[in-house]
Amino acid sequence: MRRLRNVKIVATLGPASNDYATIRALFEAGADVFRLNMSHGSHDDIRARHQMLRQIEADTGTPVCILADLQGPKLRVGTFANGSEELVERGRFRLDLDPAPGTAERVNLPHPEIFAALEPGSSLLVNDGKIRLEVADCGPDFADCIVTVGGTISNRKGVNVPDVVLPLAALSEKDRRDLEFVCELGVDWLALSFVQRPEDVEEARSLARGRAAILSKIEKPAAVKAYDAILAVSDGIMVARGDLGVELPVQAVPPIQKRLVRGARAAAKPVIVATQMLESMIDSPVPTRAEVSDVATAIYEGADAVMLSAESAAGSYPIEAVMTMNNTAISVESDPVYRDIIEASRAAKRASVADAIVAAAREIAETTPIKAICCFTQTGKTVSLVARERPRVPILALTPLVETARRLSLTWGTHCVVTAPQERFKGAVICAARAALSDGFAQEHEQIAVVAGVPFNVRGTTNILRVAPCDERLIYSGDPE
Repeated sequence: MRRLRNVKIVATLGPASNDYATIRALFEAGADVFRLNMSHGSHDDIRARHQMLRQIEADTGTPVCILADLQGPKLRVGTFANGSEELVERGRFRLDLDPAPGTAERVNLPHPEIFAALEPGSSLLVNDGKIRLEVADCGPDFADCIVTVGGTISNRKGVNVPDVVLPLAALSEKDRRDLEFVCELGVDWLALSFVQRPEDVEEARSLARGRAAILSKIEKPAAVKAYDAILAVSDGIMVARGDLGVELPVQAVPPIQKRLVRGARAAAKPVIVATQMLESMIDSPVPTRAEVSDVATAIYEGADAVMLSAESAAGSYPIEAVMTMNNTAISVESDPVYRDIIEASRAAKRASVADAIVAAAREIAETTPIKAICCFTQTGKTVSLVARERPRVPILALTPLVETARRLSLTWGTHCVVTAPQERFKGAVICAARAALSDGFAQEHEQIAVVAGVPFNVRGTTNILRVAPCDERLIYSGDPE
């Protein structure tokens, strides 16, 4: 199914999108990637959704990308004797390891790792930052705090610790079980929560053993500080603005978003902008103007994908939310200013033959009437390099590996086609021409650019660029073997 836009749409599945007909409708409305949120639903629920997605893939003949989002460690206070208490600004409140029910003066925080990392002056945020505490004194089993922003604190509310690196692994025991389950099930991407350091990503990669690509969620200040190192060991990035907006001043998030997107683009790695993009559409069939502008901003920045969370998982209008994103993307990408911004923000990189080949393909697309850049790839690297250039024409990703085609469905501008293995260049050109014709990217009298590596089926050999006709008769008569 050909999309009329380059940016991809990620839709989260949940109670509102839990049957074949609805998920198929989401796909037809424009969803390219489907997110399975491991924070919600049993393994049986996840397995059933995975099976429906693979059935849609079989029924439509289009590779479908599945992303499993691991929950990560959840830091929560304990329970209160009265269910809740009111904390007053400038009052005192203690967090400790005592499991006794909480009172107006204290509550259990069953995470000794937090106390080990705290220092006087550290901040603690409760209930998505609605309550803010400042540590006045602390030890290995307590933290005496001053309430800087008061409010109602109740049972098992979440706790964020924004200004220290916690001695916690990004993978809890639940995450490890979930990771193995979804890798065996056959997902394409793993989204890793609670990333603070590159070692967190490397641990997940060692457990995945190549069965899924690793996407790091940047949701903590420590991850922002270590972004370059985290990006270097990740296959992709998610800008998880929800927790970033809790742990950092909200006005700091937009410039951080821009920096993260540009960094991932320069590294030729896909980047998703996520959280509250069309939040009002959980309950409304139409979004606010500010939400549409937010989606548009991410597209103007050159993000590979924009994501729906509760809007498609639990909202009343999941299909309308996908359609809104799809229509917004088409409108933005047809704006001449979009091209100006994308090309002005392109990071020039010419460190290898492959870099030079893909840059040449993009320049040819800008100066000649070719209709598509067709890339033969084993791992997806060639396609990622072409996508980094953000060319003006579609990118056809041609691969004999369905796993590669699925993963590439997250990448900007790509249309993925599973082909037979190719052994000779002429056969590859013919295959590319047929794909461009059959999927509506070109007509017989038009031309395409073909990017490949010789010898075929060898990783990392991108070394050839050919402008070719779509007319097979001309290929046979004029192209070399």
